[in-house]
Amino acid sequence: MKRAKGEQFAGLTVALTTPFRDGAVDYAALAKTVDWHVSQGTDCLAPVGTTGESPTLDHDEHEKVIATVVERAAGRIRVMAGTGSNCTREAVSLTKFAKKVGADGALMVGPYYNKPTQEGYFRHFKAVADEVGLPIVLYNIPGRTGSSMTPETIARLGEHPAIVAIKEATGSLDQASQVIALSDLTLLSGDDSLTVPLMSVGGSGVVSVVGNLVPADMKALVTAFREGRVADATRWHHKLFGLARDLLGIATNPIPVKTALKILGRDTGDLRLPMCALDDAGEKKVREALKSYGLLG
Repeated sequence: MKRAKGEQFAGLTVALTTPFRDGAVDYAALAKTVDWHVSQGTDCLAPVGTTGESPTLDHDEHEKVIATVVERAAGRIRVMAGTGSNCTREAVSLTKFAKKVGADGALMVGPYYNKPTQEGYFRHFKAVADEVGLPIVLYNIPGRTGSSMTPETIARLGEHPAIVAIKEATGSLDQASQVIALSDLTLLSGDDSLTVPLMSVGGSGVVSVVGNLVPADMKALVTAFREGRVADATRWHHKLFGLARDLLGIATNPIPVKTALKILGRDTGDLRLPMCALDDAGEKKVREALKSYGLLG
C-alpha cells in the first residue's frame, strides 16, 4: 500500500560522499557531483550523512556542504540534508540551517554513543521537529549508533506532522514490517542489498550508497518495483547485489565507494581519519568488483 506521508522522498536518494582534496572539502567537485546526479535522474541527494563522513566535518564545513548542495541543486533535485547529532541542541541548530538554506528535508540519525532510552529517542526527535518544522526522515542504524528505536517508538514519532519517513537500516524485515503496520511513514531501505525485500513489504525506495556509482541502475530497480514490474526489479536486484556485496563489504563505508570513485576518475578518493585508504589488496578487490559489474574494461 502506498503511504501518503513523506511520499516526496520515495524513489532513489543517494547518500553523497564528501569529496576532499589535500585535506579540505572540494566544493567545486561537490557541485559537479550534484550536476551529474541531476543528469542521471537521481530523485534526491543526502549530503553529510554517514557516507559523507559527517563525523569528520567541523560545524562550518557541515553547513557549507549542505548549502553548496542545495544551491547547486537549484530545485532540479531534492535535498535531504544530514542534520543528525548525538547532541539535541546541535541537531536543532543544523536542521534550522538546512531549512534556512532551502533543503527539502532532514535526514536525522539516532543519537550515537549516548544509547538513549526509547523515551530519550522520542524526546530528541520531537524537540527538533517541534522547533524547526522541516520534514524529517528518521534514520535507524543500530550498527552505527549502538542502540535501536523500536517500531512502537518510531510509530509514536510518526504521529508528529513534521516526521514523515524513516531510513530503515536494521537489516530486519520484521522491524520494517512492524513500522509499516504501525505508522503511515514512508519507509526507505538503508541497505542497497535489501531494497527489493523491503519494498516487497511496503517500502518506497532506498537511500543508496551504490547510487554514487550507478544511480541510473538503482533508479531502474526502484522504478520497476513501484510500477509493478517485479520481475524487472528482481533482475536489477541480482545484478546490483553483487556490486553491493563484493564492493561495499570490503571495508567500512565510505572507504570502498570512495576508492571506486577514484578508480573511475570521479573523485580523488581522499578520506579523513579515522577513515583511511585501502591497502593494495583491498584496492584490487574494488577493481575486481567494478570489472565484474562492467564499469571497468
